[in-house]
Amino acid sequence: MYPCIRYTKSIVDAVIANKKGRSLDITQTSEVNIRCSLTDLDVMFEMNNGRVLTIYDIGRTDFIIRTGLGRMLLKKRWAMVVAGSTIQYRKRIRFLDKVTIKTHIVAIDERWLYLEHSMWVKGKPCSSTLLRTGVTEKGRVIDTQRVLKAMGKSEWDMPPTGYVKEWIESDTHRPWPPIS
Repeated sequence: MYPCIRYTKSIVDAVIANKKGRSLDITQTSEVNIRCSLTDLDVMFEMNNGRVLTIYDIGRTDFIIRTGLGRMLLKKRWAMVVAGSTIQYRKRIRFLDKVTIKTHIVAIDERWLYLEHSMWVKGKPCSSTLLRTGVTEKGRVIDTQRVLKAMGKSEWDMPPTGYVKEWIESDTHRPWPPIS
């Protein structure tokens, strides 16, 4: 089940943070704290790997709201989509662990904004995901330059390098549609 109450609370918290002057520049990192709850656990009594991806939605929503991207999406009737992801799990997250979710942009190309999320417990990284995200208008992904211009960041240049560039390249070799 989707954590609707926790998700709604995170939206309210992000809006309040913005109103209290804790907004972020789109070049900064968002941080959100949650607790691992009973509904997050799998049969091994650690955070379920699918729930990790769902909880990352909370970090992404905080980032979108606090950077002003959310306001711009509403104003222009745009939407944000996830078009691909890769994830690493390195440390277990247990019941009642205080988890810090960090979200920031790691690269931008002509079409996509690449976001990185990470979860931390007691200052140690537990998981990290790289997302290919896009902004859509009428169901089609628009150029990132339009998005950056609307955000007042048209001069911002952050081309994919290193592991981001390698992931983009390796993903071009993945068959679509999937082989049945």
